[in-house]
Amino acid sequence: MRPMPTVRLRAWVLAAAVPVLILTACGTGGAADDGQALTLYSGRNEALVQPILDAFAAESGIEVAVRYGGTAEMAAQLLEEGDRSPADVFLAQDAGALGALAAEDMLAPLPQETLEQVPQAYRSAEGDWVGLTGRARVLVYNEDAVGVDQLPESVFELTEEEWRGRVGIAPTNASFQSFVTAMRLMHGDEVTQQWLEDLAANDPQAREKNGVLVADVDAGVFDDALVNHYYLFEKAQEDGVAPEELDTSLHFFEDGDAGALVNISGIGALGADVSPAAQELIDYLLSEAGQEYFRDETHEYPMVEGIAADAQLPPLASIGQPDIDLNDLDDLQTTVQMISEAGLS
Repeated sequence: MRPMPTVRLRAWVLAAAVPVLILTACGTGGAADDGQALTLYSGRNEALVQPILDAFAAESGIEVAVRYGGTAEMAAQLLEEGDRSPADVFLAQDAGALGALAAEDMLAPLPQETLEQVPQAYRSAEGDWVGLTGRARVLVYNEDAVGVDQLPESVFELTEEEWRGRVGIAPTNASFQSFVTAMRLMHGDEVTQQWLEDLAANDPQAREKNGVLVADVDAGVFDDALVNHYYLFEKAQEDGVAPEELDTSLHFFEDGDAGALVNISGIGALGADVSPAAQELIDYLLSEAGQEYFRDETHEYPMVEGIAADAQLPPLASIGQPDIDLNDLDDLQTTVQMISEAGLS
């Protein structure tokens, strides 16, 4: 595996404020008595994940105890716990957190048949984590405030004077941090730090969560925001309307732009080997039932070939995502430090 200095990871652990973790159990009740149980650390929202875990537990008879928190915080918790961690599986909302654990040899190698279900671009080069869903970075914009002919071609344009006070961001969110890490890989730390400082100087509208950004854009509080694509669909579901009935639309940046990053939510097993229960969960989430759940309920891109994406989305292959390796998004601590030094968090 690619080496990663332990001191850098430990600094990230100390910098991350680990919240109180919510422990939720799902299952048939008698599963644990038969030794069929596992503990999952989830960096994904309980409202999104718990229904599919309940379905897995009901079908498999395996009890799943879940600890919920932010992806970066959960990864930091696992790094701090090390070999003492009770976790069997880690579900993350971005590749960077999985890569950070893999760099510390905390993830078990997955079977080749599991890895081969997912395109090579969306799984670990070392075979120790696999993507479950694809999530494209976009600019959501209020149609009444921004004309189609005014939309930026590149994320770098958002630091220009015309966008002063109009752009929403979630600087403490893992998806924003992974996007910034991708920019670092593409353009270097100096260019990225300058972009962050220019953005900070342009009076951005900071929020903690992507969903809040979309709600504020739709309400006209500000004009646009950098988020993952599926939050627009989440907003439509909350309002009980079709996405096209919102005042907000998705804008995909030009081919190869850092703002067009397609990241993954993914999963890895903790320890030297994948336990049978952990493998069964991973297989279930990559099954037709699991992939269709994420497509239909969260509107993310399926990762398994043969399972069609939501018809309301452009095909994944048509998005001009930048040419970077998701395995290289593991230096989250430096990114978090750069965002903070720019005054964005």
